[in-house]
Amino acid sequence: MLNVLLIEDETLFAKSVLRRLEREGHRVTRQESLAAGREALLTEPVDILLLDVRLPDGNGLDLLRDIRSDNSSKDLPVVVVTAYGDLEDAVAAMKLGATDYLKKPLDLDELVLTLSKVLQTQKLSRQLDYSQVRETHGNEPVKMIGRSQLMLNLRQQLEHITALVDKSRDEHPVILINGETGTGKDVLARLYHELGNWRNRPYVHVDCAALPSELIEAELFGYERGAFTNAHQAKPGLIEVAEDGTLFLDEVGELPLELQAKLLNVLERRLVRRLGSTREHAVKAHVVAATNRDLKKMVAEGRFRSDLYFRLNVLGIDLPPLRERAEDIEPLAEYFVEAVSRRYGLLSPSFSQSAITALREYHWPGNVRELQHVVERAVMLSQQGQITPEQLMLQSQKQYPAAGQSHELSQLSSMTLEQVEKLLLEKALERTNGNVSRAARELGLTRMAMRYRMEKYQL
Repeated sequence: MLNVLLIEDETLFAKSVLRRLEREGHRVTRQESLAAGREALLTEPVDILLLDVRLPDGNGLDLLRDIRSDNSSKDLPVVVVTAYGDLEDAVAAMKLGATDYLKKPLDLDELVLTLSKVLQTQKLSRQLDYSQVRETHGNEPVKMIGRSQLMLNLRQQLEHITALVDKSRDEHPVILINGETGTGKDVLARLYHELGNWRNRPYVHVDCAALPSELIEAELFGYERGAFTNAHQAKPGLIEVAEDGTLFLDEVGELPLELQAKLLNVLERRLVRRLGSTREHAVKAHVVAATNRDLKKMVAEGRFRSDLYFRLNVLGIDLPPLRERAEDIEPLAEYFVEAVSRRYGLLSPSFSQSAITALREYHWPGNVRELQHVVERAVMLSQQGQITPEQLMLQSQKQYPAAGQSHELSQLSSMTLEQVEKLLLEKALERTNGNVSRAARELGLTRMAMRYRMEKYQL
């Protein structure tokens, strides 16, 4: 469905166009002059402009010229209607950037077909806006590395779910992935996308924790022109852009309560409405949500809506931490060695037996993400084709003071400042089950400062 602005002074002709387009499901606004049309462009949401050339107060091509020179509306599709097949007007219109032109007397079937092509072009344009995201995940197939029984079972579970969803033509179930920070929830979501028969459709990753609080509603749901200050042109939200591909809502537990209600409405009705609009768009995307937080506990504390939790948790998948699947550490480490070596054009080093032992004995509070960073650093530092424990730079668990021990202060006093800082970060993340925002608050840090230190220590 499109918001169509028709600038046409011939009443009978305009009425026939309005009737036909409204019957096709479009919303049509008609203005009879250039002045009124200019005002409508500034105050109303417009997806496409049908513009007559000969108007009482001037030439429609002048308005087309102004539209193409205005940054806020230069991409607006404009179909020019020329009188009596005037070839000169048609040529001039196309030179000025008209999307298409039609001749009077107008074939209404041809008009409907033209609008349909414009609608399809808009959809393709939205997909191209997010092509970088798709290319990032599309150059190389997603791999779920692991030989532990836990990961083999998880792969079978995901394949079973995908096979069921492939058979569904209508509504698709929502999947909720639970797991600590760094376990690879995004990899699981991308694998679900690639296993499905919708793998060639958009994949939109929404990090709910990273979106600024003042912009999150507009980014998720989109907005119409004039919906708020600086909304100079309409923009589809990330939910709408996902179309019939995959929408991955990462860290969904970070959504504010007021937006949780709006997201629930979208998931229940499968319709999304942009800010400042009265029109709703169908949501056909396969929705995957992920969280490192205990949503049940948040529900009990009144910080997460129970109805949204039950709607998200239709198919729950628990992604175990790396310390619970020690068999996967070595194949993951070898995979990362190959990836890093390929990236930097290096010969792939091997792990010494003592390095393998160090990897297995480490407790991996940062999970797979920490392992990836540790391996990348070790590859860069390795010499003579081998990675040693010294190049891994893993902090021995024995150096960490156990909670409740009386000699805790004496152990801390023997540690460097960086070791103490890393320890504090790890303990805070353990206490909060990997909730970065809460850990940052406990330590008196901003989320950005917390993220910086987590990157610094590969957490």
